[in-house]
This record gives sequence, C-alpha cells and structure tokens, in this order.
Amino acid sequence: MTVAFRPRPSVVRRDSGLYAYERALARRGLTPIAGVDEAGRGACAGPLVVAAVILRKPIEGLGDSKLLTPAVRERLHDLILATAHVGVVVIPPEVIDARGLHKCNVAGMRRAVARLTCDPGYILTDGFPVPGLPAPSLAVWKGDQVAACVAAASIVAKVTRDRLMAALDEEFPLYGFAEHKGYVTPQHRLALETHGPCPHHRYSFVTVARGMGENEMGAGVA
Repeated sequence: MTVAFRPRPSVVRRDSGLYAYERALARRGLTPIAGVDEAGRGACAGPLVVAAVILRKPIEGLGDSKLLTPAVRERLHDLILATAHVGVVVIPPEVIDARGLHKCNVAGMRRAVARLTCDPGYILTDGFPVPGLPAPSLAVWKGDQVAACVAAASIVAKVTRDRLMAALDEEFPLYGFAEHKGYVTPQHRLALETHGPCPHHRYSFVTVARGMGENEMGAGVA
C-alpha cells in the first residue's frame, strides 16, 4: 500500500500561488502530478462524481469550482478536457446507500486515478488521505483553492455533475434539480415532503428519510 509522502525539505506556502505545489513536486522529480476532487458529497439526491486531472500545461483562471460562475466553469471544463489527462467516475445513489458515502468517495478517487491515460508520479487529494493509490500522495486541506490540478479536478467533477442534475430535472421536474443540484434547500425539502423521494434520492440520508412520509417512493414526473 502506498503511503502519503511529502517531499522534503520543500515547504509550500498556501499563499504562493495555485501552482506552488506542482512546482515544488516537479523540483523533486515527482511528475506528472494528478489532482483529485469530488462533487456532490453533501447532496441528498443525484450521484457522487469524482474526477482526477493531470494538467499538461498551465490553464489561466483555475480556482475552486464553487467560487466560479457557471459560465466560467463550463469554459474551463471544456478547456481542461481538451488539454489535460482526465479520469471521471460517477457513483449512483443506490451504491452510496449500499456502501456508505465516505467509502464510495475513497473508492471513487482510486478509480478516477486509474482511468487517467497517464500514470501519475504524485497525487494530491482534496481534504483527506486516500490509501491504496498507485503513487505517493498528499491530502491537501482546501486543495481546490491552493493546487491547480485539484482545482481542475473540482471543476470537471462539478460541471459533470451539474449537467447530470440538469438532465434529471427534465425527467423529474417536481424537485427542482436544475436549480439546487440535489442539495438540501427549502425548495427541495418542501418537494420531498410533498411528493416523497424519487429513485435518484439517497435513501440513507436523514433528509430523504424524513421526506418519505407515507410514500415509499414519489413518482416525480409531472
């Protein structure tokens, strides 16, 4: 099993720019560098999407996907796919219910890295360590705000998931998925209380269980 490893004696300051981690690792010969992040962890409906990205060249404008406008995310998403190595994994709600969210997240990160078309020399994961990766790795707190490859992964994961939720909104228009993307909002909570959950809700989540009421499953189609 590969253990987390931070090259020494390099010290990376969090205010040194979005490419500071990549530059420090490259100086130690630990390339190419993959960033891994997910979207949908806190949602109660829709899939968990995990992305891994190895940047082949710097991309201007990268940042935490949650802090970017939808138009900028879409543009950067397409640019990343056109110029970088990308691996994406989509984990459906029923698997999350059966295996648990964190286990799915960890397994999804491993699978996303495995789908890269280039073997990484080092891997940066957002937030928490991931055992069993095929190269040395480091968990970076708020990695999508301080490491370019993690920011790129966050953009790919979020845009991929947002597009999936927009498609689900057409199939299940009663829930407002296109607006809240499956996260808990007053609108979403009211829809759950009124219609019950649809097949794409995560039944193991407390909010969904509370919204079931007398319905085992809401039809969800107008």
